[in-house]
Amino acid sequence: MIIAGVALLAACTLVGVYLGDLLGVALGVKANVGGVGIAMILLIAARVWLVRTGRLTKNVKFGVEFWGGMYIPIVVAMAAQQNVVAAVSGGPIVIIAALGSLAICFAAVALLSRLGGRDAGSPEVAQGGAILGGDVDERPADASAISASRKG
Repeated sequence: MIIAGVALLAACTLVGVYLGDLLGVALGVKANVGGVGIAMILLIAARVWLVRTGRLTKNVKFGVEFWGGMYIPIVVAMAAQQNVVAAVSGGPIVIIAALGSLAICFAAVALLSRLGGRDAGSPEVAQGGAILGGDVDERPADASAISASRKG
């Protein structure tokens, strides 16, 4: 059911906001610290778990993907409600947390790009580049191999 995907997202959001509030209290900041980010990490972990156990049905996936597409507007709306001045006046821990999370994100992107190991000359990358370049009608010579690899 589609509602199950929305319920999964809602549960992850509630747990993430609660943990963000707890993290804020632990750091001495009177604000939610990373609640939405924690919620998204929980949602990714739940989705991976559902895929591994074979429980991710088409409708659950649709419910999760629909609200996943709404992620950026939700984050913008939540950020508009945050009192940044009050958070920064709470002490230097906010700046340390921001710089630490930025460093962790940079390190994670570097690690994931190394682990991905996709060759820049591979047919998949060439097809993606052609699509981004606007050449949608032209398909690579071995497009059938790409289609077969995606199905299997």
